[in-house]
Amino acid sequence: MEWPISASINKGLEGAIACESKVGYVDGVNGHLVYRGYDCFQLSDFSTFEETSYLLLYGKLPNNQELNDFKAKLISYRELPYEVFDALRLTTNINTHPMISLYMAVGMLGAIDEKTEDISVANQEEIAIKLIAQISSLVAVIARIRAGKKPVKPDSSLSHAANFLYMMTGKKPDAVTEKIMDIALILHADHGMNASTFTGMVANSTLTDMYSSIVAAITSLKGSLHGGANEKVLYDLEEIGGPENAEEWFKKVRETKRKVMGFGHRVYKAYDPRARVFGPLVRFMVEKRPEIKPLVDTATKLDSIIVRELAKEKKIFPNVDFYSGLIYKAMGIETAMFTPIFAASRISGWTARILEYLPKNRLFRPRAVYTGDIKLEYIPLDKRV
Repeated sequence: MEWPISASINKGLEGAIACESKVGYVDGVNGHLVYRGYDCFQLSDFSTFEETSYLLLYGKLPNNQELNDFKAKLISYRELPYEVFDALRLTTNINTHPMISLYMAVGMLGAIDEKTEDISVANQEEIAIKLIAQISSLVAVIARIRAGKKPVKPDSSLSHAANFLYMMTGKKPDAVTEKIMDIALILHADHGMNASTFTGMVANSTLTDMYSSIVAAITSLKGSLHGGANEKVLYDLEEIGGPENAEEWFKKVRETKRKVMGFGHRVYKAYDPRARVFGPLVRFMVEKRPEIKPLVDTATKLDSIIVRELAKEKKIFPNVDFYSGLIYKAMGIETAMFTPIFAASRISGWTARILEYLPKNRLFRPRAVYTGDIKLEYIPLDKRV
């Protein structure tokens, strides 16, 4: 019996419309990224992660008092409960992927919070603000433990980006490095209905709590086809070994049909605007960290090769993952921590979209086209071959 198919199948839900949103817009044809009407280039030039997070959550740029109040609240939530420190010390090591440590710790925050199960919009909004502050602290603590170093207490005098770097490295960053980290956090904060955002929204549509929804989003971000791609880019660049090897490496990759991480995008058919920002920043960072020049030169060469070979015919260009890892590498951050940093930024977009959907919530419940048998006869166990 053939099962009737009444609708077309979009593998991976490509092109499917799941909801309406005013949070952000990805113009894949022209290569633009917009948060609440503001172009990402403007925000990376003039805004801060705190202000951008407020914009995503509340739909407008804050006035001076609103921004100061929001920043004060974020600072007040930077400290982590001691139970989370103890759990991370026991479970985090160099062989454990830091994203596993991160989602475990977020789950613990939910277990400790007495108001976790209050799923009112007002309480979930407050939890969102807590998580914007605390995920950065968690990522920093995980980085320190992995490096065999003692965690660093947050510094209330520092901006979100500066404090994040300080808690990770133990050193207060200079103004330039602080600004570059701020830009990185802003540009990763939201990006349409990507896999981890959708995962978090699907979880929250069941009316589970915000912490559980963010754990779901983190597990989705971990994958190498999503947030984990920036780690893989560094491993590829190290494997190439230098710009002089890039042509031959790419030739072999094409012959074996291996995916080159950091290139191509489900939505963008033009150069990713975030990569347009990160590319020049990476080359600027070489002046501060000349030891990364071979990797940067290799990346620049690979970029030119792939754009030459694939851009016109297949619309394949560098995406945000191709250069973002090099930014963090230049800051002295371990490669395995790149994806957790992504989470520390994307938390703003995740929570903004979850909160936008919650007041008129409807459970996400797509269907699958069944292609199996319909009327098989049950065979007793003693008669089965």
